[in-house]
This record gives sequence, C-alpha cells and structure tokens, in this order.
Amino acid sequence: MKLTAKGIRERKLDAGKTDQLFWDDDIPGFGLRLRAGGSRSWVFQYALGAKQRRLSLGAATPESFTTVKGGDGKILKLGIREQAAQIHAKVKLGQDPAGDKTESRRRASDTFETIAKQFLAAKKKGMRPGSYDQIRRHIETYAQPLNGLQVAKIARRDIANLIGAVKENSGAVTSNRVRSTLSDFFGWAMSEGIDGVEINPVIGTNKSEESSRERVLKDDELRVIWKCAGDDHYGAILKLLMLTGQRADEIASLRWSEIGDLAVPEKRLTDAIRLPSLTINAIDLPAERTKNKRPHIVPLSAAAKAMLAKQQRRVDGDGTLREFVFGIGQRGFSGWSRCKERLDLRIIEELGSDLPHWTPHDLRRTVSTAMNDRLDVLPHVVEAILNHVSSQSSGKSGVGGVYNKALYLRERVDALRLWADHLTTIVEGHPDNVIPLKQAGG
Repeated sequence: MKLTAKGIRERKLDAGKTDQLFWDDDIPGFGLRLRAGGSRSWVFQYALGAKQRRLSLGAATPESFTTVKGGDGKILKLGIREQAAQIHAKVKLGQDPAGDKTESRRRASDTFETIAKQFLAAKKKGMRPGSYDQIRRHIETYAQPLNGLQVAKIARRDIANLIGAVKENSGAVTSNRVRSTLSDFFGWAMSEGIDGVEINPVIGTNKSEESSRERVLKDDELRVIWKCAGDDHYGAILKLLMLTGQRADEIASLRWSEIGDLAVPEKRLTDAIRLPSLTINAIDLPAERTKNKRPHIVPLSAAAKAMLAKQQRRVDGDGTLREFVFGIGQRGFSGWSRCKERLDLRIIEELGSDLPHWTPHDLRRTVSTAMNDRLDVLPHVVEAILNHVSSQSSGKSGVGGVYNKALYLRERVDALRLWADHLTTIVEGHPDNVIPLKQAGG
C-alpha cells in the first residue's frame, strides 16, 4: 500500500485494535499510525543494530504531502514522502536520524543561560564573594543578550557585538572584564565537555585599550555623595569607604567578628621618651579577606565607629546571628549596580545634573590623594592604611623583610582620625580648620 492523501482519509483501525501501524510499500520504514482516540501521525521505523528505532514525523494530514515553497521559490518544508525518503537514505548510509533528533533537541536546551548557571555554580565554590559577584554580574547582566542562544552556536561575531555594546555603554575597562569572563566561561564549557562547544569564540575578538583611571573626587562631589547616599547598607558602606580608604569588598563583606578592640603596645622613642600603650577600636581583616592575602588592621575613627554602631545585628532564617554586617542571604552586600543607579538619580535630583562617572574605588584613590597632598600624611603611613604591602613607598617591598600588620599602627590611628575630621568639614560645609600632621607636629 502506498500512503497517499486520499488513502489516509479512508484508512481505519481494524476491528478490536486501539493502536495500529500501516506501512508504505515504496519507502521502507515509512508508516501511518492510527490510535483509537482519533489521532493520526507519521512515523519512520528502522533497525539500529539489534534495536528498533522509531521517529515521529508529526500529524498525518492531507496537507502534509505538499512541499511548501517561499516567494523566492526556495523550499521551506518538504512533503512528508520526500522527508521519509531522505530519512531512508540516511539510514542506508548507517546514520541514526532518531538519535540525531534527540541530540539536536538536547543541544537546543543547552542555551547560554542554562550552561551559565552551571558555570556560576562551579565558580562560586572557590571564589571570594566579591570576585564571584563580579563575574556573576558579567554573566547575568552584561551577557544577557546571549541567554536564548544555543551555547554551541555562539559565534565570534556574537561575542564581538556584545563586547562592543558593553564598551559603548559601560566603557573599555568593563568590556575587557566581561570579555575575560566570557573567555573563562567558554574554556570551562570545553573542559566540561559541553556538547558542541569545540572552540572558544572569544579568541580573536578585539580587546580595548585601557587608560589608567585617575579620578579623584572633588570636595563638592564628596559632599553630595555623602548627603545623597542615605543610611541604608549601601549608603553606610560608601561612607565607611570614604572614612577608611579600604577596598569596596572588604567593607561590603565585613563580618561582626572582624570588629573589636585591639591593644596597641607601648612604644619607646628614646630611652627617656615612651608612648604609653592604648586600646583602639579597629577592623581586623584576616589574610583570606584581603586582595594581597595579608592580614590588615584598619583603625576606626569616631565617625567610622559611630557608623558601624548604627548597624543592627540581625539573624538569619534559621534564627542564628548573622555573620555579615551588611547585605542579605549567604553573603555580604552585593547590590552595587542597582544601588549606584538609585544614588545617581538622587544626585541628579539634588544638583539638577549628574556627576562625571565615578566608582566606589575612586573613593579609595581620593582618600589616598587627600592624605598625601592636603594632610601631609607620610607616604609610608598612607600605604600602610591602604594595605599596599608591595609598594616601595610603604617601606615593605621585596621579600627580605618580615611582614607586620601592626606596622605604623599609631601613625595610622592619627592619620585616619585627621582624615575623618577633614572629611567632616567637607560634608558639613564648614571651613577646613584641620591642621596637617606635619604642621601639627611642628
């Protein structure tokens, strides 16, 4: 029997049967399947070794015999008999059409978004929270246009277009960081054996030239940022960054256990002059929490101490005291982009215009510059405050010395207190009556 449009309308189930196959005489394996519920569908069945494989070809209708062409004459869809003939030819060549279809369907589900979730889960296990949040932002925010694409079909052109858009909207530095994260993602996908990912499409795309950032905020910029930052977690973090000059993640992921009183031992200047021991309030960061893997003490000025005192000790969902001072969930604060956008809008409302582009890291550079140029803090003390242990001006470069996290601790206490007083005059709009250290010491 040859399966035709007229024939399938007339074909009925044999008496007593609820599911029956009718095979075509001309194309081996091509058949019509009827079921008691009235459904009619095309199938193609063939042997693969000792196993029988069956491929569903869709609903059996008279229209399925028609080959559909576009306006330009190009074939859009073959008629069902032509489809079956092609499948039969593939089987004769030893191919597995049913397996290929299953594989194609599985690969279609391997979208960038799906595989990226696996990538982020793998990365989260061995990364510091701040670093993980950065690559998560690259993947979930900047690379979002790739989400619906099959990861195996993402081409160099797709990556180049994405990186170009990021550069246009967020600058060369961000586009380079996103590019690096995507390269890491595709390298990971290949090593994990993700089907179809045989090359890294990031390779060969252009990397933007970066210029060193030298943004130092002006007094009026510091004033409006402080005023508009608010008293939520983001606002408190920004103010602490201004007061301490520390790295953003070191404050955003601050633990309660890292805050407390520290004893500063007596210091002998000469045989006749000794500085008495004292107790200071400070942040004591362990090595695993700092960029250079060195423990670091951050003396707290009265303003910084008061800022932390305003933060309430919260509990997690299981009722235990929360470890992190800021943020929610299992980590410290991570809502940088969203909160920065809101702050920028508040600044526009306050000033009638926005500030030139700035980042939280610019606050660190601003503190350093002000201490060096305006308050005459000695360079090695500034470097100790910033935990720049490899800087030549800190006096701690090279491998010959033994690192001491309490180095220049008294000087750091004085410098941060002086800077806090100076910052207070700026944000409150008072004349600056703060005397630089060198003048005070003279």
